[in-house]
Amino acid sequence: MAERVRAALVAAARDLVGVSDTPRLDAELLMAHALGDTRETLLLRRLDEHAPAGFAALLARRLAHEPIAYITGSRDFWTIRLAVGPGALVPRADSETLVEAAVAHFAGSAGPARILDLGTGPGTLLLACLAEWPSATGLGIDLSDAALAFARGNGARLGIADRAEWRRGDWAAGVDERFDLVLANPPYIGTAEPLPAEVARFEPASALYAGSDGLDAYRELVPQLPALIAQSGVAMVEIGATQADSVAALARAAGFATTLHRDLAGRPRAIAMA
Repeated sequence: MAERVRAALVAAARDLVGVSDTPRLDAELLMAHALGDTRETLLLRRLDEHAPAGFAALLARRLAHEPIAYITGSRDFWTIRLAVGPGALVPRADSETLVEAAVAHFAGSAGPARILDLGTGPGTLLLACLAEWPSATGLGIDLSDAALAFARGNGARLGIADRAEWRRGDWAAGVDERFDLVLANPPYIGTAEPLPAEVARFEPASALYAGSDGLDAYRELVPQLPALIAQSGVAMVEIGATQADSVAALARAAGFATTLHRDLAGRPRAIAMA
């Protein structure tokens, strides 16, 4: 007799203990995907059904350390759902710190009219902010054609395609415009730093590593920012948990005043430059 969903989840969570910090959640997300339903509906209504045949193959992929987002093909971020896959950095909840900081910066105003997202990946930060400010328009730039394909598709699925432009480029090279909000989640991992297998084996190295100390991208990016920011505008740049002092020093050398923003775990996560 086929195993019930409830029992399959228990077994899968047990198997995933050595692979994931959230084994039960991973099992539920994979099961919901196999059922073609939401996790909420799975938990409320479908636990006593027979487990679908496709679940075992999805679980095997996760046991091989493939990211959940690549297996299911999507990841929720801020108020939107983004399609993701190989070639695009998986959106992470920590990066929502940049959006929260931007919302706080523009509180009490109409919000930014023009937004620039440097290293946009699958459009993560730009599309989240365009969803937050429906009158805004934006430009997303990335060196990866694969990532930009995801960004274009996400913009279309979210109904934002007419407000978002996507361009292949090396940071802000060739950009001759000023923006109210500049966003960037650059690579900031040192080349010798260990990473979880699901990151190191599957996500694009170009979106992860930035020289021996993880600061190479900031050294290139930060000096470009003063020419990109409109009057009363701001740049929000993601940082690694140990990089606040180093990135703030680069920002001050470029003429910025800086504000540190922490993520929900209290770790340094973003620096605002204005």
